[in-house]
Amino acid sequence: MTTSTASGKTFAFVSLGCPKNTVDSERMLGKLAQEGYALSADADGADVVVINTCGFIEPARQESLGVIREMLELKRQGRVGAVVVAGCLAERQKDMLLETVPEVDQIVGVFGREEIAEVVNRSVSPTRERGFVEQRSLFRPAPVRALEDTARLRITPRHYAYLKISEGCDRTCTFCAIPGMRGKHITKPIDEVVREANELAADGVRELIVVAQDTTYYGLDLYGRVRLHELIRKLDRVDGIEWIRLLYAYPMYITDELLATLGAAKKVIPYLDMPLQHINDRMLKRMQRRVNRAETEALIGKLRDAMPGLALRTTFIVGFPGETEAEFDELCQFVETAGFERCGVFPYSREPGTPADRLPDHLPEEVKSARCNRLMAIQQKVAFEANASLVGSERDVIIDGPDPEVPGHYLARSTADAPDIDALVRVKAKRLEPGDFVRVKITGADGYDLAGRAVGEPW
Repeated sequence: MTTSTASGKTFAFVSLGCPKNTVDSERMLGKLAQEGYALSADADGADVVVINTCGFIEPARQESLGVIREMLELKRQGRVGAVVVAGCLAERQKDMLLETVPEVDQIVGVFGREEIAEVVNRSVSPTRERGFVEQRSLFRPAPVRALEDTARLRITPRHYAYLKISEGCDRTCTFCAIPGMRGKHITKPIDEVVREANELAADGVRELIVVAQDTTYYGLDLYGRVRLHELIRKLDRVDGIEWIRLLYAYPMYITDELLATLGAAKKVIPYLDMPLQHINDRMLKRMQRRVNRAETEALIGKLRDAMPGLALRTTFIVGFPGETEAEFDELCQFVETAGFERCGVFPYSREPGTPADRLPDHLPEEVKSARCNRLMAIQQKVAFEANASLVGSERDVIIDGPDPEVPGHYLARSTADAPDIDALVRVKAKRLEPGDFVRVKITGADGYDLAGRAVGEPW
């Protein structure tokens, strides 16, 4: 154990990537605060900067490298003491990362996050300043049980938080590098998840956002059967939580028991994030998604029956190796008629080390980009028409804070809107606070966003 050198030291933290990474960041922030480091809002002047990176696809890696180089420039100017790189990019590239950015002081992989204080201590130790550093990287094997996510120093607003219920992924999707970075699926025990949920509720959380690499696989590795429905029933009884939102639901394990639970639970809102990636059977098989079009369409029907008013979010990959024009047209027609309330579209990203990288018939970047734009234009029309149809209706929203652009207005989200990835509702009202719920009458639609006015008292 490294002796703490934290006394009087400040640190800045940059968190990149997905909500699962956010949970890791909050755990590391908590560890550093417990060690005695003081969090600085600005990297400029900090003794050390920790960057929790994303390594999922090439654009995310380039964003991470851009932030690393920005912090290293501050270090060269003497405005930052040390730079520590953590997370998925570090895990994926390991010591090769030090060849790309040799001025980085320390790197730590995904499963070394519990030792972040020791790593940071080394980066600011007096021996480093004299040029003596015995170890510049720390990587641990994937754990056999899920890491604990309590005692977090949260970076989300006080009224919502992410609840990570498992780590890793056992899926074999040919395009995805996540299992290589995050390891095999490890379920966090139900009682432990519920304990974390109670801790978050006691800290003021009113909206709980359930995340994992694959939420519907929950329980299979630990208990021998999927148990997400049982977990949700227990979370539904946590005092203080008003909304439960479910993300990253793989379609394969959405069972009838889960559907019944989602429909009956009092706090589970009618929203589901279910990445589909494609609809053509040959493409789905090539991606190794283990689900076909007929099963997908039947599941969508079951979901809408079970959860009236469901806002269904999904994502699609276009330009996958070998995707023909006819197969892409099939996807376009599906999106045009399926009526997804929320949808993201991504051009296929060639990821070294994945099975898809070795497939023949990779498409030119300009083809992938054109297909992405075309499908997004189709979805935009669907989304804009759906929004326009909501004018005059009423819905509950959660207040995120004042609108910085329009006095007397607040930025809010409906049940159809997850933070950072979906749309907003601009609410005209008086004296609302972040975390308030209020009934709103929708008075206008502005693209993906809505406008409304409060018609009831907040609660």
